[in-house]
Amino acid sequence: MTDLEARLRAAVRGEVGFDVTSRALVTMDASNYRRVPLGVVAPRDAEDVAAVLAVCREHGVPVVARGGGTSIAGQATGVGVVLDFTRHMNRLVSIDPEARTAVVQPGLVLDRLQEAAGAYGLRFGPDPSTHSRCTLGGMIGNNSCGSHSVAWGTTADSVRALDVITVRGERLTLGAGWAGAPEGLRALVDGELARLRTGFPELPRRISGYALDALLPEKGADVARSFCGSEGTLGVLTEAVVRLVEAPRARALAVLAYGDESAAAEAAAGLLPYGPLTVEGMAADLVPASAGLPRGGAWLFVETGGESEAEARARAEAIVRAADVVDSLVVVGLAEQRALWRIREDASGTATRMPDGSEAWPGWEDCAVPPARLGSYLRDFRSLLSSHGLRGTPYGHFGDGCIHVRIDFDLLTEAGVGRFRRFSEELADLVVAHGGSLSGEHGDGLARAELLPRMYGPELVGLFERAKGVWDPDDLLNPGVLVRPAPLDADLRFSVLPREPVDVAFGYPADGGDFSAAVRRCVGVAKCRTTAAAGASVMCPSFRATGEEEHSTRGRARLLHEMLAGELVTDGWRSTEVRDALDLCLSCKGCRSDCPVEVDMATYKAEFLHHHYEGRRRPAAHYSMGWLPVWLRWVTRARVAWLVNSLAAVGPLAALAKRLGGIAPERELPRVASETFTRWYGRRARARVRRMIREVGLEYEEESGGKPVLLWPDTFTEHLSPDVGKAAVRVLEAAGLTPVPIPRMPRNVRETVEEDGATSYTLAFRPVRRERPCCGLTYLSTGQLDRARKVLRRTLDLLDPFPDPRMGERIPFVVLEPSCAAALRTDLPELLHDDPRAARLAASVLTFAEALEKYAPGWTPPRLDRPVTGQTHCHQHAVLGDGPDRRLRAAAGLTGELTGGCCGLAGNFGFEKGHFEVSSACAEERLLPAVRQASEEAVVLADGFSCRTQLEQLAGVRGRHLAEVLAEALGDE
Repeated sequence: MTDLEARLRAAVRGEVGFDVTSRALVTMDASNYRRVPLGVVAPRDAEDVAAVLAVCREHGVPVVARGGGTSIAGQATGVGVVLDFTRHMNRLVSIDPEARTAVVQPGLVLDRLQEAAGAYGLRFGPDPSTHSRCTLGGMIGNNSCGSHSVAWGTTADSVRALDVITVRGERLTLGAGWAGAPEGLRALVDGELARLRTGFPELPRRISGYALDALLPEKGADVARSFCGSEGTLGVLTEAVVRLVEAPRARALAVLAYGDESAAAEAAAGLLPYGPLTVEGMAADLVPASAGLPRGGAWLFVETGGESEAEARARAEAIVRAADVVDSLVVVGLAEQRALWRIREDASGTATRMPDGSEAWPGWEDCAVPPARLGSYLRDFRSLLSSHGLRGTPYGHFGDGCIHVRIDFDLLTEAGVGRFRRFSEELADLVVAHGGSLSGEHGDGLARAELLPRMYGPELVGLFERAKGVWDPDDLLNPGVLVRPAPLDADLRFSVLPREPVDVAFGYPADGGDFSAAVRRCVGVAKCRTTAAAGASVMCPSFRATGEEEHSTRGRARLLHEMLAGELVTDGWRSTEVRDALDLCLSCKGCRSDCPVEVDMATYKAEFLHHHYEGRRRPAAHYSMGWLPVWLRWVTRARVAWLVNSLAAVGPLAALAKRLGGIAPERELPRVASETFTRWYGRRARARVRRMIREVGLEYEEESGGKPVLLWPDTFTEHLSPDVGKAAVRVLEAAGLTPVPIPRMPRNVRETVEEDGATSYTLAFRPVRRERPCCGLTYLSTGQLDRARKVLRRTLDLLDPFPDPRMGERIPFVVLEPSCAAALRTDLPELLHDDPRAARLAASVLTFAEALEKYAPGWTPPRLDRPVTGQTHCHQHAVLGDGPDRRLRAAAGLTGELTGGCCGLAGNFGFEKGHFEVSSACAEERLLPAVRQASEEAVVLADGFSCRTQLEQLAGVRGRHLAEVLAEALGDE
């Protein structure tokens, strides 16, 4: 233990982390930069903060204050000690609704303040798109703004008083009238009044540099306002008094469509006299085709407020009439507005990928110019991009003249980094020529501080340095930021990554087969750190259960980045730090859909486990549950399900089995079905077929009458819940289809068109084989990729090509278990990326609801007219989509919404020893409360075996597959 670490442990009550994991988690924020700290401290209170500053001053070690780590310019990284305020100093101390103020600690997440203020009809004005995870301390440090700044200004406009500790231990309460000013600050300002009155451009989003002009006497000499935007370089914030504003009772959103972004930008300033709450802009490059926006090439999102919905709508419609638009849309429903705003909020992540899939990066994320000059600035900006051969898609706060953009810089090669520097210098000059600010929201950090002399001139930048010296004479608070800056092309996080592709098992088709590129997807926007799941979202259940960065998608990506870098994490794939961080990943795949840049941690986890245990003994759970299909087939072939169930019911024997199998002692072992699904189907079919198979090799023809669909006998349906398969057969037949389990696969199908236009089918069956197809899910989730590859190749050998490749288009595979369907649709082609049969099979996979919608569109399900409760399967949400399920439920009169999130069992995860507590916490977040609060007549839907098992074991509730519910409504066969 170093002397610094020992002194800190003795001095503070909060956690002190100098280990590899603690340091690796904070090497980066949401920028292009990476700095490796010595250690991390999570202070419990202001006394801890003072103690850390004292120890670090004694050792000459820099200190960096960090909130949610969503900064885009690199100012939340550092080489000394990082103060993490999110763990303990994250409280809302008080709210005074009459004074419209709140007292907050720096680690408080903005959404938590908004929720508390909302109870009084109030809110905090600024709201960055990262509102679900950014902290008030970070917002004050960066002077954050957000989409509502045209109405309520920046964070500096909302600050009343700040409690700050300086690096030399002074405790100051900053406010107006020179309140809390450190000694020497007033004299410095009084000697430079003329320069301060003329050196700052007047525009709503001028964030760059120090706000020394807030100390002018005509501006109230507001020390708190001047401190905002100082990026942790002047003092450490421990508490703040912030102003709240009255929230409109109702809102409407006008979506205004224009031909291109320049037209939208030029129109934005003309809408400000109408008093909008927001004027946000974005172009078609960032908008999915399914977004449902009015026709156009660019859009303004203009929000209005009012005392009533009618008043808010009237104001929105007045803006539409005043605007010269291609098309428009006015939305008043809250759900519809949230869906539209989600498109805008996700843009910071979506923009990191160009339309062709190539990478794009921040660095010039938030320049601002006077709103009236935004259109001409954008044209010049586009021209500058083209001259450097670069691409980017601007979006952002058009009403304030602030533009966000991610640019496809090549930050991996020396030539690319050189072009990055040249472009940055020329763009700084362009912004200044338009009267703008290098930063309009996120601060200068490491990205732009070097260029501040181009905006302010050397004299004013020199004044910034003198002000820094007054506050921090030892230059220990976030050095290299704002004054005496590091070069903008130093400390780039990409420079430490391997230049050659890493040898991996998955194909990573969206990343050119490069695992490093896949890991680089995580740019740190930290949507995975959202502390409360909303709507259908899933990501990231383990973070919400633990509150630990290590167990967030971003935290795991950071550790993988450091593993590839080899500086902190030095043992590569054998790393115990990476293994431990991935241990609580549920492989729910929520990040694949909910992360704006589609990080796929489930795949990365499987990849890591594959390499980590290569040639080594694995945990017992990998053998007991990873090889579950094998064990269950042996039980079936030996016809000893009754014996297995009997032994599992004996407490001591069950406990021994769980201990040997690495299974959590709190779990009950599922019962094995006495008759498998395919045996039931075979017995049923023998009673109905016209000709029976009497020896291997004999074929027969069967008049089916309906479109044949192949039922995939997944391990769970086959051995553990065959009632789901039976119900699916019943419903599919009622819909006019002919479901056939895959072991009875048709060898050929003949279509016959009758005189009345109806189509009938004749099936010629191939002999039944003892081998069974398998999706490989259990091997994938435990990282046994060699075994998964072998199983999947055998599956392709069994199923392809039917033998006619065209047959794959006509006979779909209906997979009842969502996790198995997701594995076939995504993991199969990505693992066997070199086998064209994999893509063909993946394209043939349908869910139960998809099959009915596609092949029985005219069928009307039985009406139940009952409410539903339960949870959309996480893999269904992330990979398969639940649109057909929603429409099927609606047609059957099943009303209400299923919750998002994850059940927490997640296949083998919740059964593994050591995971029960987290598994239960995930279930308690949304699933179990929803079921408990549902009415007695509500139908509990759970299409996944894991979800049903979790409900049964934790709540004593029987969940049912949608097929079971519909089959029951059909009545007796």
